[in-house]
Amino acid sequence: MTDPIAGLREMRRVTHDDGIVAACVWDHSGERGPLSLYWRAARDIDPDVTDESYLAGTGEGELTALFEAAELRDVEEVALSVAVEHPTFDEWWEPYTLGVGPAGAYVAGLDAAGRDQLRARCQELLPEPPFVVTAKAWAARGRP
Repeated sequence: MTDPIAGLREMRRVTHDDGIVAACVWDHSGERGPLSLYWRAARDIDPDVTDESYLAGTGEGELTALFEAAELRDVEEVALSVAVEHPTFDEWWEPYTLGVGPAGAYVAGLDAAGRDQLRARCQELLPEPPFVVTAKAWAARGRP
């Protein structure tokens, strides 16, 4: 969301008094999100790259602060962990080539040589396939 507090306030507004407002965001600030290795490779090639660590709620305690700023009550935040097995490197890499989100936009903005360099650096950082990527997300819930 471009304005997460406004978004959470709207979620609060449309939620029944006995309902729950919830949100979940990858731990990009702590470099434990599913894109962390990708952004590490991008920074290795381009130290000035803007990754996703700046996004709202991506660090420990940030969702709680946003929920409280949106005047939600009884806010609880927890860490969630997920592990995904990737049978091949190409299966892991392909979503980045679709131009979706900041990571995809970065790939789309590279020339062919830049894409090849980023792809090769990612492949160097990952173990041989099949491999498992474990990621953390922050989840919060609160009451209107």
